[in-house]
Amino acid sequence: MIITIDGLNKDQFQPLLEDMFRLRARVFAGRLGWDVTIENDMEIDQFDHMDPSYVVGVDDNMNVISCARVLQTTGPHMLSDVFSAILCGQAPVRSPNIWESTRFCVDTQRLKGEKSKHTVSTATCELMLGILEYAQDSGITDIITVIDPIMDRVLKRSNNAPHGYVGETVPMGKVKALAALLDCTDERIANVREFAGIKGDIFLSEEEAMKRLELKEIAQEMCLAALPDNEMDLEAISKPGASLTDLREYCFDQLAKASTDKEMSAAVALMEMLSDRIGTDDAQELQRLSDRAKITGRDKNTIRSA
Repeated sequence: MIITIDGLNKDQFQPLLEDMFRLRARVFAGRLGWDVTIENDMEIDQFDHMDPSYVVGVDDNMNVISCARVLQTTGPHMLSDVFSAILCGQAPVRSPNIWESTRFCVDTQRLKGEKSKHTVSTATCELMLGILEYAQDSGITDIITVIDPIMDRVLKRSNNAPHGYVGETVPMGKVKALAALLDCTDERIANVREFAGIKGDIFLSEEEAMKRLELKEIAQEMCLAALPDNEMDLEAISKPGASLTDLREYCFDQLAKASTDKEMSAAVALMEMLSDRIGTDDAQELQRLSDRAKITGRDKNTIRSA
């Protein structure tokens, strides 16, 4: 699902923004080796202080799995102020109807198990759609974005080929960079949806997003309060690199160790919150895991009352 965050609701979604900045640090500094500034494990630049909007992809447990930043071109933006060499002397694009999209990234570590019939992941296509549909709803006609040749091919493979380019392809550090134009039309949106097999509304309402964040926070507090002496805390086992076997064994270990109703509730809450990491996306399998947790809990209660 997609959440849009801007100057009006950013205070409500500060935890998501922080997760997004951490994802950007892992991707751009860690995986891609870009020369970007990292503070407190977060990647934030000057354009994040210019009232941009963010299109953020989240999973069912409100983990940030993708993100992009969109910024008006009427003021400072990356193409005009950082990548101006692409323009080869041309005036930068400035229009109230054209937005710039930057910092597009997807958490490939967290999505390693994602099933897709295409070489372009569903999460990537959903993020593209989020940008296009959010821009269209805001009255924007075109998106301009600085990309490398690899991303250019990704756009073309996903039925999202640029309708034009600005300036020239130029070397930028270890890669080449070019500026692509994407029109925010119904046809383009339909093409990407058809390619990815995405139907229905992809946006999560603010109300539903806040409700899910509150539930996540409650589950975290329950786990940490009930299991204070664990060597492995919630944040550690939720990291993208954690193995599924470790997560599965850890959750059932907490069920085995639970000696009070509070500890049992916390262990079950932990299992439910990490269900997409410890089990499968198959509904029957998730139900089996949940039933196993409840049976284990009932058995323990019986033993304690005997």
